[in-house]
Amino acid sequence: MAVTLADVAARAGVSSATVSRVLNGNYPVAGSTRERVQRAVAELDYVVNGQARALAAATSDLVGVLVNDVADPFFGLIASALQAEVGVGAAEPGGKLTVVCNTGGSPEAELTYLTLLERQRAAGVVLTGGAVDSSAHSEAVVARLARLSASGTRIVLCGRPPLTLPGDSGPLTTLAFDNHGGARRLTEHLLSLGHRRIGYVTGPAERSTTGHRLAGHRAALEAHGMGPGTEAGADADQLIVHGGYDRDAGFDATLELLRRDVGVTAIVAANDTVALGVCAALRDRGLSIPGDVSVAGFDDLPFSADASPALTTVRIPLQEAGARAGRLVMGRITPPPGGVATITTELMVRGSTAPPAAARA
Repeated sequence: MAVTLADVAARAGVSSATVSRVLNGNYPVAGSTRERVQRAVAELDYVVNGQARALAAATSDLVGVLVNDVADPFFGLIASALQAEVGVGAAEPGGKLTVVCNTGGSPEAELTYLTLLERQRAAGVVLTGGAVDSSAHSEAVVARLARLSASGTRIVLCGRPPLTLPGDSGPLTTLAFDNHGGARRLTEHLLSLGHRRIGYVTGPAERSTTGHRLAGHRAALEAHGMGPGTEAGADADQLIVHGGYDRDAGFDATLELLRRDVGVTAIVAANDTVALGVCAALRDRGLSIPGDVSVAGFDDLPFSADASPALTTVRIPLQEAGARAGRLVMGRITPPPGGVATITTELMVRGSTAPPAAARA
C-alpha cells in the first residue's frame, strides 16, 4: 500500500499541512520541524505524486532549460550553474527537477520543447544562447512563451535578445550578453597592435550572437577608417567567412581565408572552440601563432588559458550568469529594472596575439 501524506505527518508528529509546506518549500517552517519531516519522508520512502500536485497547483516541479548544444562548454557552464541554484541540493529549499532540452540549434526543436514544457506545466523556463534572426520564428516563440506565462510559468532569457509578450509593458526578464561591446574591444586590441588585415571567422549568419559580434567588429574597423566605402575596407567581405560554432568550422574557414590570399595577419574567431580550429589550420600550413598570424576567440572557456599559446579572448561570466538566471527563475531575486540586465564582458589578453611581423621588424 502506498505511503500517504498523512502517514508522513503521523510519523513526524506534525499536521499534513506542515508536511506539505516542507515538501513544497513555499512557506517558512522551523528547522527542527523540517528535519523531522524530511527524516519521516526518508524512513517511509514517501514519493510525492507529481501529477496530482501539478493538477492541484498552477505549475509542476519542473524547470526546463533550452540549450543549442549540450556538448558545447558554453552551454554546459550556464546549465550546470543554473541547476545548482534550481535543483535538489540547492542552498534554498524547494528544489525543482531541471530538464536540459538540447535543440541542436533547430528552430523547430525549440518550438517543440516549449510546447512540451507547457504541457508539463513547467514552473520555469530558461532560454539560453543566441536566437534565430527570423521574425516568423520570433513570433512563434513569443506565442508559446505568452501561453506559458499566462499559466504561471516564470520565464528567463539568458544570453538572448529581449522579447516582449503581447500586452506587457516591458520585456521578459533577460540577462543579455554584451557581445557587441566585447567584439569591438577585441578588434580594437588587434588594431592597437598594428594589425590592418584582420580575418573574421564568424558563426552562422542567422544567429543573433553572430550578428552582434560581427557588428562590434565592424564598428571598431569603421572607427579606424576601415569601414565600407573606404580604401582600407574595400575588400572587407573577403576577410569574413561564415561557419559553425565548432572546431571543424574554424579549421575549414581558415583554409578558405588562406586560399583567398588576402594577407591576413590576425584572425578573430566566433568563439574559443572555433579558435582552436583556426590555430590547427594555421599550424597545418606551417604558420606560427602569433609569429605569423595572431588568433583571438570569444567566451573565455576553461581551456582557453591552457591552449598553446594561451588564447586572447573575451570573457563572459557564464557561470555567474547561469546562477543568476537560476535565482531569477525560482523567484528568489527581483528582476532587473526594466526587465533587462546587460552582462558585461572583459578582454583577456594572452599569448596568441602580438604585433604583426612587419610592425615588429
